[in-house]
Amino acid sequence: MTTPNFASGTVWTGDNLPVMRGINSACIDLIYLDPPFNSNEDYAAPIGSQAAGAAFKDTWTLSDIDVYEHGELAERSPAAYAVIAAARQTHGKSAMSYLIMMAVRLIEMRRILKDTGSIYLHCDPTMSHYLKILLDSVFGSALFQNEVVWKRQSSHNRAKRWGPVHDTILFYAKRGFTWNRLLLPLDKEYIDRFYRHSDDFGRYQVSDLTGPGTRAGDTGKPWQGVDPTKRGRHWEVPPDRAMPDWFIFPKGYEKLSAQERLDVLDQQGLIYWPKRGAIPRFKRYLTKKSGAPINDMVLDIKPLSAKSREKTGYPTQKPLALLERIIEASSNEGDIVFDPFCGCATTLVAADRLNRQWAGIDLSPLAVKLVDQRIRDDRGALWGGAIVLDKPPLRTDFGKLPNYRTHRHRLYGEQEGVCVGCDTHFPFKVMEVDHILPRSKGGSDHYENLQLLCTHCNKSKGSKTMAEWRAMQSTAT
Repeated sequence: MTTPNFASGTVWTGDNLPVMRGINSACIDLIYLDPPFNSNEDYAAPIGSQAAGAAFKDTWTLSDIDVYEHGELAERSPAAYAVIAAARQTHGKSAMSYLIMMAVRLIEMRRILKDTGSIYLHCDPTMSHYLKILLDSVFGSALFQNEVVWKRQSSHNRAKRWGPVHDTILFYAKRGFTWNRLLLPLDKEYIDRFYRHSDDFGRYQVSDLTGPGTRAGDTGKPWQGVDPTKRGRHWEVPPDRAMPDWFIFPKGYEKLSAQERLDVLDQQGLIYWPKRGAIPRFKRYLTKKSGAPINDMVLDIKPLSAKSREKTGYPTQKPLALLERIIEASSNEGDIVFDPFCGCATTLVAADRLNRQWAGIDLSPLAVKLVDQRIRDDRGALWGGAIVLDKPPLRTDFGKLPNYRTHRHRLYGEQEGVCVGCDTHFPFKVMEVDHILPRSKGGSDHYENLQLLCTHCNKSKGSKTMAEWRAMQSTAT
């Protein structure tokens, strides 16, 4: 993991691809993105709203540059290349172009994400299935954690099909990812149904002290005359977080055997003894910490109403509560939260409220206005505003690099004197070192970003990326 080469509170305006290419590898803790969905619709904020002027066209066409970027994916991510080619067969050129756009950006997101990091991609059923396979190909299917469903509206009737009322959030995380267990408040109906017992300490429900399957260790041995092995089970002592506030942990509790810990629970009145020799159970008391763990169906967070105080008028705005839940679950205070399609800045506002560092990118400068307005409403006049940049950062995670021209001899040998642009052999003195991805678009002086072009091709390419230049050449011919 490396140090980020940008300050917290930064918002870049412009295309997010060159910006991400300029960000240091493995420096982001949590990425949330709510990109266009290839919905073939135009979106605009109403006049008079905070986001007035915000608009984008969610329609995609396959251009020459898309084709060349797809060709480059064949080397960078063969699996993603195959997914995109398949999408064209079933959904046509628009889907192919959209997925190429997403693939090249997801590859950069994988690179900048820490080994303990997580990524959440918010989409709808339009392309969610293809995006799931694309994420599998870029991040690896083993890193998939959840498909989270958010009920975004209560009703959306359709005459001849089920009413579409949900969005999908695809959650992937690297091996050592951060996870904070969040609990939702219990409603009265649930409490009345499950917390049916009570004593001097309050209401409680009874839960299992055993788990399925037998064990050879102390968890499989009898306790208080009860042998779990005979019932095909083993002792499973509740975790520390399940204990009520008044529970006293004796010294060395974590080193005690299962039977010794059960003795401690029994001594402090936390064991429920049923009649007729049934397996004893655990008294789980109703406390301030009681709650239902979050699950992959988000039904309690409502969409923003037209009169909501949060509403900015941005066409695809999501509620702060949804982003706060994601950020709380998958990051800690001080971590870096990043949104490459930050729009009305909900992710950035939620991160700021939860004491995380943050950064975002959006094509429209209006994103800067919205993040400043919304965070100033939270912090007050002392908020100095976002750091606004329109150029990609320069990567610092390579260390001190030699002048890129020193690679000329090595590149000449590797390319066997052949220009990458016109595929013609030239003498050494005619060849020039070129950046495949220009530094102005997030490229670095690292040798992997260098190639040799003949003088003519190098001048023709100029400050374009190699994909842009090849597309231009294709159009010219």
